[in-house]
Amino acid sequence: MNGDALLGGLRLVNLSHVYDPARVSVYPGDPPPRLETVSRLEPDGFYLQTVFAGEHTGTHWGAPGHFTPGGLLADELTPEDLFRPAVKIDLRRRCAADPGYAVTVADLEEWEQGHGRIPGDSFVVLWTGWEERFGTAAFLPHPGFAPEAVQWLTDTGRLGERGGTGTDAFSPDVSADTTFVVSRMVYRRRRISLEVLANLASLPTTGAWVLCGGQINKAGSGSTALIYGVLPPS
Repeated sequence: MNGDALLGGLRLVNLSHVYDPARVSVYPGDPPPRLETVSRLEPDGFYLQTVFAGEHTGTHWGAPGHFTPGGLLADELTPEDLFRPAVKIDLRRRCAADPGYAVTVADLEEWEQGHGRIPGDSFVVLWTGWEERFGTAAFLPHPGFAPEAVQWLTDTGRLGERGGTGTDAFSPDVSADTTFVVSRMVYRRRRISLEVLANLASLPTTGAWVLCGGQINKAGSGSTALIYGVLPPS
């Protein structure tokens, strides 16, 4: 029996970068990542590495407590918080023309005219094209959401008790905003943020779900992650 049959025809696509300290983009001020080999097949009989990284280095998700005082931390979330329907907003052309581009309410309304209403409690994933800049100085600066757009998403229930934003860039904030206004809006209730995503070309515009894995640290602000798109049968 093949994998598709086992999954009832569902398909998985990987939305995560490989964790490679020699290449990974590190947010300014975060600890430098590294991998260290601590044992080898010869002479130790097994191969093992130790991983050093901040919880928000490389592909990761952030828990509400990352920005919200008293907010839920990684070990307080449930599988339902980490497995949500997703939509993909393709604004690569506008972001390429303006690395500081901020997604507007008009952008979201235009998207809905072509694809229907964003489901409630979804992950709203912004496809900026920044994956191609990963590991280079051009990864910063980066686009994000305008505060008004996130306010509209929350006021209308498209971002509700659960759900959140996603991006292939560093964060849902535009890099010029060092006060993280958008992050402070997203990281409320049980909402999370998916960041430094990869392979968004393989995520459908609508109809998919996103599954967030990763190590659950005690009182974690989030987790470096394996994030998957769960696609409906062809």
